[in-house]
Amino acid sequence: MFSPEELSALYLSAKVAGFATLFCLPFAVALAWLLARHEFRLKFIVEALLQLPMVLPPVVLGYLLLVLFGNQGLIGKYLNAFGLQLAFNWKGAVLASMIVAFPLMVQPIRLSFQLMNQQLEQIAGSLGAAPWKVFLSINLPLAIPGIVIGSILCFSRSLGEFGATITFVGNIPDETRTIPIAIYSLLQQPNGEEMAMRLVALSLILAFSALIANYFILQKYQQKLGA
Repeated sequence: MFSPEELSALYLSAKVAGFATLFCLPFAVALAWLLARHEFRLKFIVEALLQLPMVLPPVVLGYLLLVLFGNQGLIGKYLNAFGLQLAFNWKGAVLASMIVAFPLMVQPIRLSFQLMNQQLEQIAGSLGAAPWKVFLSINLPLAIPGIVIGSILCFSRSLGEFGATITFVGNIPDETRTIPIAIYSLLQQPNGEEMAMRLVALSLILAFSALIANYFILQKYQQKLGA
């Protein structure tokens, strides 16, 4: 049903989205906990920086990534010395997807921490449980619905990332050409609309499936909490 070019774009998109979600998760949990449970100076700056990728034009974000992590960028030149190249590489697509999708992962997890009954933590602490044990045995399990929702949102957003990715890593077949970039490329080619339409349909199916999975996972945990 799909050409090698389409299968390559699908595989690359899934790989980029999977790694982006995996790498975002520990940082998202830590930041969500910090924002939900602690007050500190300049907290509003942290929250503004968290939301910044959501309001910046994607091309601007991609250009900033190029300036910072390009082969001769402020950070990229040092990474390049160790053999880690991000610009014009699928690893750079992972970084771009992480930055764009990170706020979507943090917010549901933060809400889960905010809605928890803190008396459970106090009781566990009074019984001698260490803070890290309380977090692992009480907070983290109760935050699973938010973690699942955030992970699905992050994965889905990473699948659809285009602007920052194409600016930072370009449009290289079998290397950085994800589904959105492949659709863009096909629309620029003569007689490419049919293949582009198949990828558009595939994108719709993947996005809809993610939302359906999100719904059923929420239903499952709500039933457990009700029980």
